[in-house]
Amino acid sequence: MNGTKPSYASYELVKEMMQTVQVASGFDAGRTKGLASTILAKKKLFLTGEGSSRIFPAKNLMRKAMTLGLDVQIATDASRQAASYNLKDFVVFCASNSGRTKEVVLLASRLKEAGHKHCYGLTANPDTLLESACQNAWVLDCGWEQAVAATKSVVEQGLFYESILWNMLSLDMSSELAALPSLLETALTLEIPKDIVEKAVQAPTIYFAGYNDGVAEELTLKTNEITRKKSDFLEGTYAVHGIEEVMQANDIVFVVDPIDEEIEKFQEVLSKGVGLTVVAIADRDTPFPTIKVPTAGSMSPYVYLCAGWNLLVEIGLAKGIDLDKPDRARKVGNEYVVPNE
Repeated sequence: MNGTKPSYASYELVKEMMQTVQVASGFDAGRTKGLASTILAKKKLFLTGEGSSRIFPAKNLMRKAMTLGLDVQIATDASRQAASYNLKDFVVFCASNSGRTKEVVLLASRLKEAGHKHCYGLTANPDTLLESACQNAWVLDCGWEQAVAATKSVVEQGLFYESILWNMLSLDMSSELAALPSLLETALTLEIPKDIVEKAVQAPTIYFAGYNDGVAEELTLKTNEITRKKSDFLEGTYAVHGIEEVMQANDIVFVVDPIDEEIEKFQEVLSKGVGLTVVAIADRDTPFPTIKVPTAGSMSPYVYLCAGWNLLVEIGLAKGIDLDKPDRARKVGNEYVVPNE
């Protein structure tokens, strides 16, 4: 993806993807120090939202917290399901870029009515319905996105949540944050092999497999929004535990950061068994055709996400579609309308 070429730069989606570099560069991890103290005292954190506001930001935090052994219970589900939970002892974060997503606003309002004292909002807009329903709300610095598919906001939301973890554990991540913008730019602009793009264009279904940390799942959603193609997220080894029965030889599977111990099984079941194309997105060479990204340590999920966006833009452009104008998808999936307004 080349953000300076007219064929790319004319799209708001591409501009906002490239603005992710500036978002990472300007991120202030100190914003969440107070939150860290509150969450450490409560020992319970619940993260909710719809679609891109929840998938990567919440699950990335959960994987990082489990990996580091944080003694805090962290959970996530969408807002309608969350409304059936007893959340009185949790610090609750409700994320909605618009601040008007119906399911999220209604959950926050219900918690407020019940006297919940630690329900917070995360949004890209100031003075929203969500903010009024929460005890406090934080507004992202990235600003409102014009493209339907959320991109730069996803990265800032991820960094916001993850910075809470850094502050809870008193981790100095300044060097990692300083290196991140350049790594993201590399991932966004690396050249995607044309044969991989063409196979994806021709595939009836594009699958993403990998860790349950939100990266592959978020790219699955973005595949629908950006390329208008069918896609599915295959967590862990789900790809080799039954779904191969309905896969086709002209499908394609992108494995994000493949686990070494699982590679042989993927080769046996998918490459040889089904006969489909398996492509890795990784920071190392693999036995599969590999979209190779720079090594980024604990920041790797953000780099993998940006490399996936890059891939999807190339697929969308190869299909000749307008990246900014999907036929049915909306910027605010289900907007809350104040009664009698």
